Amino acid sequence: MSDYTHILAAVDFMPDHRQVTERAGALARQNAARLTLVHVVEFLPMELADELVLPSDVELERQLVEVAEARLEAIAAELEGIQDIERRVEIGPTRHEILRIASEEAIDLIVIGSHGRHGIGRLLGSTANGILHGAPCDVLAVRIRG
Repeated sequence: MSDYTHILAAVDFMPDHRQVTERAGALARQNAARLTLVHVVEFLPMELADELVLPSDVELERQLVEVAEARLEAIAAELEGIQDIERRVEIGPTRHEILRIASEEAIDLIVIGSHGRHGIGRLLGSTANGILHGAPCDVLAVRIRG
């Protein structure tokens, strides 16, 4: 019996995201687990949007979601040996959306990236730290090596 049956990998599209997705993919293969990749589009503060002279917030949101969907599709294609990788793009606060998905989808492992800096707050970052302390399941913080 495998330890994990459904793994959620949080993808932020930073250049080093592969360290997280490759670790999540390896764990999914080892455990014959389902793998879900998620990217969360954060809300753009309207005060900032007004100053930047951007298209309507609905149009901007739609464009951000489309770009994220295409990027997740490309990342999923790079992961070999995993059948049927689910890809999700959510809109909202990152920590909240990841924890919501983990609860709703019976996720038993969340894989996130962390940067090795000083102190516990900097070690994980506020989003990763919030996920670690709020998750209904195990959390693997992959140390991002630059």
